[in-house]
Amino acid sequence: MNQDNISTLLQAIPLPSLLIGRGERILGANDRALSLLGAGIVGRHFITALRQPTVLDAIEGCLRDGQPRQTRYLSAEGAQDTTFTVTASRVETTAGTGALVCFEDRTHLEQAGQMRRDFVANVSHELRTPLTALLGFIETLRGPARNDPAATERFLGIMQTEASRMERLVKDLLSLSRVESEERMRPTDRVDVTRCLQAVVHALENAARDSDVRLALTVPDRPVHVPGDADQLQQVFTNLVENAIKYGGRGKTVWITARTEDSEPALRGPAVIVTVRDEGPGIEDVHIPRLTERFYRVDTHRSREMGGTGLGLAIVKHIVNRHRGRLRIESALGRGTEFRVVLPSESRG
Repeated sequence: MNQDNISTLLQAIPLPSLLIGRGERILGANDRALSLLGAGIVGRHFITALRQPTVLDAIEGCLRDGQPRQTRYLSAEGAQDTTFTVTASRVETTAGTGALVCFEDRTHLEQAGQMRRDFVANVSHELRTPLTALLGFIETLRGPARNDPAATERFLGIMQTEASRMERLVKDLLSLSRVESEERMRPTDRVDVTRCLQAVVHALENAARDSDVRLALTVPDRPVHVPGDADQLQQVFTNLVENAIKYGGRGKTVWITARTEDSEPALRGPAVIVTVRDEGPGIEDVHIPRLTERFYRVDTHRSREMGGTGLGLAIVKHIVNRHRGRLRIESALGRGTEFRVVLPSESRG
């Protein structure tokens, strides 16, 4: 097999691949392998190109007894580490027995596994605190506080709060699971955003009044339609307005607006833009990119005190993605926070 044939064969393999032959030198490598391992490796001893001991052992073992070997190769590309499964297999060439070495990128699987582990750990942590409190109060009520009506009443109130917290968490977990499962199915119902926002503000008027917050709604004086899921869009706007009420501060105003754009660059077409802005303390820039992560909180203690589960904005993100929209977050310390939902709309024709 001449050099041209080797190159043609390796280029046809859809993985980074290289061929090691006589003298343990690299006879050829495809473009993917050159991008991974560096240019100029062809003709060199494989040890100079692959310096990780486990990979070297796998290749040497394959060359020695002809049996296939498999191991892992770790690389750093830019800001993230990458993990490859390396397979070394025996091949026969005109120059004798050699080894075909292929690299399969498994990074996405490693990341998915880590995400699952993190998710289970976070859920366990969120449930552990209220469960521990409930078990402790139950033990106290059955023991020292058995005949203490005042303590019983106080403990039952705390137990109800902790049980409600677990109920909210389970509800949000189920909602997140449902939204994620539907994310690739674009909704097609005709939803009036104006009416949806009016319903949200009406439903939250009492909560706003109890928190001494004024809701200021500005919407077009006509129906504004988008293709969507009415229940999910109401969930998005309810979550954003509730957060603004909770974190905006007493005596402040939450501004809710909706407007239309004939041509929105982010969507390359007509759009409806819904903005929810509070007058709260604002959020530091370092936190903004992570706000939509599951269980991420800027102030963990305050969020839990206010009944937050850390899943609300993750649900918002997935719903907006399902509607092929965009979620934008802007904030400045001392100047409040603005959440902007950009949704593709019907053309006015």
